Amino acid sequence: MSLPPILSRLRLPVIGSPMFIVSGPDLVIAQCKAGIVGSFPALNAREKDGEPIQLDAWLTRITEELDRHNQANPDNPAAPFAVNQIVHRSNARLERDLEICVRHKVPLWITSLGARPEVNEAAHSVGGVVFHDIINNTFARKAIEKGADGLIAVAAGAGGHAGMQSPFALLQEIRGWFDGPVALSGAIATGRAILAARAAGADLAYIGSPFIATEEANAQPEYKQMICDSGAEDIVYSSLFTGVHGNYLKQSIRNSGLDPDQLEHADASSMNFGQGSSKPKAWSSIWGAGQGIGAISEVRPARAFIDQLGEEYAAARSALA
Repeated sequence: MSLPPILSRLRLPVIGSPMFIVSGPDLVIAQCKAGIVGSFPALNAREKDGEPIQLDAWLTRITEELDRHNQANPDNPAAPFAVNQIVHRSNARLERDLEICVRHKVPLWITSLGARPEVNEAAHSVGGVVFHDIINNTFARKAIEKGADGLIAVAAGAGGHAGMQSPFALLQEIRGWFDGPVALSGAIATGRAILAARAAGADLAYIGSPFIATEEANAQPEYKQMICDSGAEDIVYSSLFTGVHGNYLKQSIRNSGLDPDQLEHADASSMNFGQGSSKPKAWSSIWGAGQGIGAISEVRPARAFIDQLGEEYAAARSALA
């Protein structure tokens, strides 16, 4: 197994996953400067009619700030950043956003909810590397057949749209035929868990929910505090809110007047990214999170959390050696 050159010099083998609303330039820049890949969903960058295109502005800011950091710190360059594209038929912005990402020569592309060759071709046209997120081996094969360079195995316990398979089962099936780059998602919140992901067959850990409780995250203070106050038992797995199963904070569901133990089901036909997200406004106060948040107890800068991950990772490697 070998990583693309762009990922071979990370401080830690970690991608900060793109999170709806939460991930923006502040968080991405902090993650990259601290030595891990930062990412955001293209659909997070929104503008009103007649206003300048926000995605273009975000990419300009991220690129320029990371360039300045690299010039000032030639021995400690920033990690690359990634943009997440929702490749779903209802995403009316996809073609426009692809053109913007090509123009900015985005180095890493993360695709979700559909594998399309033309998206991979757009990334490859500017030297970009594409990771496609999947929840089972069947989808993994389709993604590689359609031109993705790597995979993100979204296993049980991951925040947002998550699968149900054990990371051990999912990774061993993928590694039975694929020796390219693989990132693992699912309840990873410590340096020990990063090392465990690598031992299980992943090249990279894909970490999202712990970054909600960082100063740079675009999340309400109540959301951040609920991350700190909750654990794995406080996560509910439901399809109601988007049409695809995902993990959500139980207390946020209660606060919205719903019974988390008596939720209805929805199917994928209800997904609609025409307005930037499949989440209806009625669910704006229902917050996603993965099962790994029991390791998070305080809100702090992203760098402080990444520093802790680095210390834990080094200690775990030393203990096993």
